[in-house]
Amino acid sequence: MTARVAVVLFNLGGPDSLAAVRPFLFNLFNDPAIIGLPGLPRWLLAQLISRRREKKAQGIYALMGDRSPILPNTEAQADALTAALKSGAGGTEFRAFIAMRYWHPLTEETVAAVKAYDPTQVILLPLYPQFSTTTTASSYALWMRVARVQGLTAPHKLVCCYPVEPGFVAASVQQIRAGLDQAQALAPQAKPLVILSAHGLPKKVVERGDPYVAQVEAGAAAITQALGLAKEDWVVSYQSRVGPLEWVGPATDAVIEQAARDGLALVVFPIAFVSEHSETLVELDIEYRHLAERNRAAAYVRVPTVSTHADFIAGLADLVREALGRDAPVQPGCGQGFCAKASRCARKVGAQ
Repeated sequence: MTARVAVVLFNLGGPDSLAAVRPFLFNLFNDPAIIGLPGLPRWLLAQLISRRREKKAQGIYALMGDRSPILPNTEAQADALTAALKSGAGGTEFRAFIAMRYWHPLTEETVAAVKAYDPTQVILLPLYPQFSTTTTASSYALWMRVARVQGLTAPHKLVCCYPVEPGFVAASVQQIRAGLDQAQALAPQAKPLVILSAHGLPKKVVERGDPYVAQVEAGAAAITQALGLAKEDWVVSYQSRVGPLEWVGPATDAVIEQAARDGLALVVFPIAFVSEHSETLVELDIEYRHLAERNRAAAYVRVPTVSTHADFIAGLADLVREALGRDAPVQPGCGQGFCAKASRCARKVGAQ
C-alpha cells in the first residue's frame, strides 16, 4: 500500500476582498488565544473591535490591491514544498494542504479536504518559525478539535517550531546579505544596521512562559553569526503593537527612528514572517520607510521574506521527513537553549 502523506501548512490568512476585512478581524479577535475572555464577552468584544478597525484596515488592504497576498504566497510555498518532497520520495505520495486560522481556506474546509484525500499520516507544519501560544498552539488546538468532529483519524504529527533550522537560517542569511549589498550601493559611506523585526506580543503573554521571544532571539543570533555581524551591527525589534497593553520591545518604529537620526543605513528583515502580507508590504515597506526618510536615514532597505527560497523550502521538507521518522506526535527538542521551560511547547500542544 502506498503511503499517502498530507502536509498541512498552518498560516493566519488574510482577507481576499475589502468586504472580507471585517469578518477576518472578527475571527482574529474571537480567538481565545488572542483575547482570553469567556465565550460571550469575547464574542461581543470581537464584534466591537472589528467594527471599529474595519475602515482603517480596509485602507491598509487597499494599498495591496484590495486583498491580502498571503494565500497566493502560501499556495506557491505549498507547491514548492510538494515538489521538494516528491523528489526521492520512493513509494510515498505527498500532498500539501493549506489551513488558514482566520480566513479561507479555514480549518474546517481543509480538514474535510484532507479527510477526502484519505492519508495514512498527517504532518502539521506551521508557517510560523517561532512557537507561540497565539499562533502554532491556537492553530493546532483548532485543527485537532475539528479533526475529531469530522472523523479524521489518520495519525497526526506536529512540527512545533524551527527558529534555527539550517535551511531557514541559510535563506535568511542570503536575503539579508543581498540587502546589505544594496544598502552599501545606496550609501557607501554609512554604517549599516540590520534590524530583525518580528511581530510583537503583549508582555503578559511572554511572562506566562510563551517561548516566542526567546526563539526569535535564538534565530537572530544564528542568522547574524552566519553573517559575521558584530553585536553592535544588528538588533531584534518588534512591530505591529495594538491596544493599551505593554508589549515586548524594543519597538521597530522606535529603533528605526533613532537609527535614522544616527545616520545609519537600515536593512530591515522580517524574521518572524515567511510570506508577504500587510505587516511587510504596508507597515515595513510604506509606514516605516517614510519614518526612516523623515528622520534622514542614510538608506532604507527592506529585505524580502524567505517565501519560496530554495533553502527554506528544503528545510521545510527536511522537517516533514524528520516528523515522518519519529514516533512522538509533537516535535521534541523544544529546550534547545531557546525556550524558558524545556518542554513547555510539547506540553502546551500535547494537551489538546
